[in-house]
Amino acid sequence: MNDRPTPVRGILYLTHRIPYPPDRGDKIRSFHLMEALGRFGPLHIGTFADDARDMGFEQALAERAVTHKLVLRRQGKLRAALDAFIGKRPLSVSLFADAGLQDYVQQTLATQDISHIVVFSGQMAQYVPLDAGAGQARRFLMDFVDVDSEKFAGYGADAGVNPVMRRVYAREGKLLARYEHDIAARADTSLFVSEAEAALFRTRAGLDGPRVKALENGIDLVLYDPAKSYAAPDHPRLNPAKPLIIFTGQMDYRPNIEAVRIFAENVMPLIRFSSPDAQFAVVGRQPTPEVERLANLPGVIVTGAVDDVKGWLQAANVVVAPLRLARGIQNKVLEAMAMAKAVVASPAAAEGIDAVPNRDLIVADGVEAEAAAVLGLIDAPMRARLIGDAARKRMVERYSWDATLAALPQLMGAA
Repeated sequence: MNDRPTPVRGILYLTHRIPYPPDRGDKIRSFHLMEALGRFGPLHIGTFADDARDMGFEQALAERAVTHKLVLRRQGKLRAALDAFIGKRPLSVSLFADAGLQDYVQQTLATQDISHIVVFSGQMAQYVPLDAGAGQARRFLMDFVDVDSEKFAGYGADAGVNPVMRRVYAREGKLLARYEHDIAARADTSLFVSEAEAALFRTRAGLDGPRVKALENGIDLVLYDPAKSYAAPDHPRLNPAKPLIIFTGQMDYRPNIEAVRIFAENVMPLIRFSSPDAQFAVVGRQPTPEVERLANLPGVIVTGAVDDVKGWLQAANVVVAPLRLARGIQNKVLEAMAMAKAVVASPAAAEGIDAVPNRDLIVADGVEAEAAAVLGLIDAPMRARLIGDAARKRMVERYSWDATLAALPQLMGAA
């Protein structure tokens, strides 16, 4: 490991999804990391677009980077699965293999004065050359965010998943664990979104503490400001006069899908037994057919993409984050707390957030506990307001991006 500070002459930033706009969990973190890195020195960005909409944001990269490469991700799952099987490597890594991006990385390193390589998300570490990292001239900072291998291992152990997919997930978890270890062994520093994730990785990978660190998520306290007025939510099935419970998130993401399904099917009937007018809105883009079918249940609304989630947050009586499987710090919880909303979170969703249960948020474990917690807040709006006010105060004290990213220069080994 290179312990001497390295002057920042140029930074190559590789991220699996274009870090703009910051409108979903991974993009929020990668966007603020990009903004911080741009203040250190010349920035070069290699990244992927998921679709044509993402490609339309290329100008945002041009405004922030000396050079950039935005690739529309075309790698099909079948081809990636075949490559992963033949190469005995994780499918999630094969899905982000691209010759054009590899050429950009090689050309950038050959023609630009790059002193630091910063990688966001493990899939992108495949592009880092062997002459970067511990003991080499170029610094290599790896932001894993979460221990993805643990997530897939959890899927593989889930009895509710069909046997074929359990085997697929178990294989992915095993290969990812080996891949993560090998990458972290090369990196000068590996980052995770919480100390709990960092500690888990240290134990699993057997790496020493100084090279595995936590870099927490933050929240934009100006963007998420409960004192401002946002456009009221507009949906034909929404009754503004009735209690509103909301969940926010990307709705093609498996943990989110599982969370809203269980809440809509099992928790909402208990809530509506005591509060018949209660409404549950699933607010987030790209709902799968499984999520869209939940709108057939009494009191359940599925919005799809909305212009501004802050209007829904402002209108909510209670925000829920009932994730059964979660990794790291949940941005959806930070956003709701920053908007001074009472949040009912599962233990998994609350883990890693530095907040006091029953003061800053409510932690409820299981269907009956979630229903009771939500009903308690609906029936006692003053208590909900006090918890929301405490939540906002905690976000201001602890989770501004300036505060959470203050350690970044040291973590980079930047002179």
